[in-house]
Amino acid sequence: MWLCVFGFISLSWLLLCDDSWCYCLWVCPVQLIDTVSRLNWISMGYSGLFITKVASFGKRLLKDHFKSWVSQSLNGLIVLGSLVSFFVAAGCAYLYVFPTFHSVIQNYGISKSSGECNVFEGRWIRDESYPLYNASDCPFAERGFNCLANGRKDQGYLKWRWKPKNCEIPRFRVHGVLEKLRGKRVVFIGDSMSRTQWESLICLLMTGVEDKRSVYEIHGNSITKRIRYLGVQFSSFNISVKFYRSVFLVQPGLAPKHGPKRAKSSLHLDKMDEISKEWIDSDILIFNTGHWWTRSKLFEMGCYFQVGGALKLGMSIPTAFRTALNTWASWIETAINTNRTRVFFRSFESSHWSGRRQQFCKVTRNPLSKPKGRGWSSFSDIIMKVVENMAVPATVLHVTPMVAFRSDAHVGTNSDTPLVPDCSHWCLPGVPDMWNEILLSYLLSRNEVSFQ
Repeated sequence: MWLCVFGFISLSWLLLCDDSWCYCLWVCPVQLIDTVSRLNWISMGYSGLFITKVASFGKRLLKDHFKSWVSQSLNGLIVLGSLVSFFVAAGCAYLYVFPTFHSVIQNYGISKSSGECNVFEGRWIRDESYPLYNASDCPFAERGFNCLANGRKDQGYLKWRWKPKNCEIPRFRVHGVLEKLRGKRVVFIGDSMSRTQWESLICLLMTGVEDKRSVYEIHGNSITKRIRYLGVQFSSFNISVKFYRSVFLVQPGLAPKHGPKRAKSSLHLDKMDEISKEWIDSDILIFNTGHWWTRSKLFEMGCYFQVGGALKLGMSIPTAFRTALNTWASWIETAINTNRTRVFFRSFESSHWSGRRQQFCKVTRNPLSKPKGRGWSSFSDIIMKVVENMAVPATVLHVTPMVAFRSDAHVGTNSDTPLVPDCSHWCLPGVPDMWNEILLSYLLSRNEVSFQ
């Protein structure tokens, strides 16, 4: 598209250069090419590199043949017309070879080194400057996730930072973030994994607050998984960071009266959770779902899917998940003003249970060297496809590949219920802190948050 526009501008420029055609024959194209070359095409990745090389070639071509153009004016016009046609043809060739593709995992344009950068492709590296906070000093870190306080002896799991392949995640600078989030309403919606990320962000932000008493839960509630809504206010900055527990995002309810006996409840796939009206007036929305979409938490509990007034007893979980995500996408498109609100959806994060029935939990001392099949999830694929087809902007935080390595960072038996091992949830500090660093970096790339 850009190169076709460039070709059109080239033709227009030629037609407007009529004061002194012989002078313009050289100056106008060179000025145009110089202007094109100075633009920030690099931010466009491969397409920008392509345009820059074409412009450079055109400038060399003009320099090499300028004398012959001046002496042979008619031929000069023909050559110039051919050059303009070359740019248009090059643009069409580019669009044919490299068609435009709307990626839901946006390219990360901060501290880029070389090539295209997908911030979720990379590796974990040791970094002695981590962790970024002490969970025991953060009253909003749930005791069950504070692995050190619960007896974990090794601390190596705290010293890892995610390093993307071709760029750098900017270092967390809390005072700059607090200032740029001033007056904002940040809302996390989802299951307990979302609550962990919510707690992580609060603990990160609290490291920059001098008067800790100015940070409080709005209703005086303790942080617990039993409460459906929690909200923390940073009064000095007028920042609110809220969590709404909605494990399916769509509306659970009673099964139809005349349904089969095994159907004790239903999940209305075509209706958003009734508390969704509370999410509308927000500046940043971060969603997740997936861990409750299992047979043990649905069918074995007597919960079946429902669309309209009809139960869908034969509908598979992946199909139901896709249907629910489409309902969510339609709600975002109609209820959320995306000119004001940034929308994120965090992909499914794999657990590290093992055994045929996923009954064994072994927390390692170091990250895995290979993801061992956990770097992919059908739920994550559905999330990315749904978001890709949305009519409004939304960003997938595709954490699935990066967390696949972190078998060392789970709670395990270092929780407030040590007899119940946990290879699903994450220790704090830990992996969710990196999710938030990436989240803030995306906001930075849109000039909504900057690090100072």
